Amino acid sequence: MDKIIGRDTELAKLSAYNQSGKCEFVALYGRRRVGKTSLIRYFFKDKFDFFASGVLEGNREDQRDAFLSALTKYGYEGPEPKNWKQAFEALGTIIEKNKRKKRCVVFIDEISCFDFEYSGFVKELGRFWNNIASWYDNVFLVICGSATSWMIRNVIENRGGLHKRTTHEMHLRPFNLYQSEMYFKAKHYKWDRMTILQLYLALGGVPYYFSLLDPSKSAAENIDMLFFSTNAEFKNEFRRLYTSLFKTPERYMDIIRLLSKSKEGLTRGQIATALKMSSGEELTKMLKDLVYCDLIIHHSDGGKKNSGIYRLIDFFTIFYQTFCASETITDRAYWRHTLNTPGQNNWYGLAFERLCMYHIWEIIQSLRLDTILTSYYSWRSRKTTPRAQIDMIIDRADGVVDICEMKYSRYEYSQDAEESQKLGNRIKTFQTETKTSKTIRTVLITTKGLAQGEHSDDFTKVLTINNLFVENTEEG
Repeated sequence: MDKIIGRDTELAKLSAYNQSGKCEFVALYGRRRVGKTSLIRYFFKDKFDFFASGVLEGNREDQRDAFLSALTKYGYEGPEPKNWKQAFEALGTIIEKNKRKKRCVVFIDEISCFDFEYSGFVKELGRFWNNIASWYDNVFLVICGSATSWMIRNVIENRGGLHKRTTHEMHLRPFNLYQSEMYFKAKHYKWDRMTILQLYLALGGVPYYFSLLDPSKSAAENIDMLFFSTNAEFKNEFRRLYTSLFKTPERYMDIIRLLSKSKEGLTRGQIATALKMSSGEELTKMLKDLVYCDLIIHHSDGGKKNSGIYRLIDFFTIFYQTFCASETITDRAYWRHTLNTPGQNNWYGLAFERLCMYHIWEIIQSLRLDTILTSYYSWRSRKTTPRAQIDMIIDRADGVVDICEMKYSRYEYSQDAEESQKLGNRIKTFQTETKTSKTIRTVLITTKGLAQGEHSDDFTKVLTINNLFVENTEEG
């Protein structure tokens, strides 16, 4: 297998778990195409004592056949299991045969696919771990799935037989910009940071998506190839992504489509009203699921507990919903033909704001605030019409509030009189409504720096994309 790039932290954790000398139960989850299966296969060099994978979009029979075939492949010779209890007992006989090995590695991939309604799968998985696998010190059980919310609700937060049974959980997230650059350098791609940034804004940090890129083409040519060409690779990827994440994806997709149309983001109440849903437990669950899956983020607005703004953060989804969902674009070179048009520039501006929010820790590090207690949130005026909004505020324990402006530009950003007045009005409204006594500091986060001019002194500090490409030491 190709060397795994950008996952040094996860590989180190797996190594430590593998050398623990005790039985281990690891739950690994993350969005489709983020590299979960490749990580486990690479670490164990494809040497499993049992490996079974659920069949995405498969029916009950497909899942049953996949598990039974795996049992046979790895040495089970008994009668054919008729239910999950018997299937896991059969797996227990494979473990028994390997009890003298240093490690007996059991890997169940896309595990949520096996859990059909009334199948009893989760109950029997718990019974298998408690009554069989956990009795062997050499067992290393890895369960893996794209359906992140299923993993969290049915395994991590299970209140039955699996309650607090996992020894470790690993959330494999998309690459940040630093990891993305590592990937392209390892592949010897000769792209500068602006090119990587532009591709990231369309694809997000999804390693599989990166593997489809052609290093001989420009960013615009690659975007045309993947999204707008006759046989575009991503023609059906949106549906596949949400089908892999949720058993009933359509209602989740309704929320995603709604958020894709909102630059500022929406409150919980606004989402409920727009979709004619009750703002109760079901909506709470769905919004949490979408956050778990790295598709949306929830920003506190500094107000009461359940307040705040939800924003779409999955870059592939933002791009797809903006340009591909309606299927009205027939130009096979659409992205190249619309370079520097208002529509494309507006999209870059929105996507860049989301990028900065996704790289909040890199921003905190670059501002040298990682040793200071900080909180960050979005703020909306409750009095002005239209509502004044500040998308990123970093509230510091040293008596300072950083108000961040995020501006995408192909060149150095130039602050004009109109933008200067808007910024001043937002700051004044924020101070008046919050009654803060803290010092206000303004931070510009842009691509290539700030051009000197009449209003350039609006900003106390300026960060560029180089500050977003720094290594995230939060989990070092």
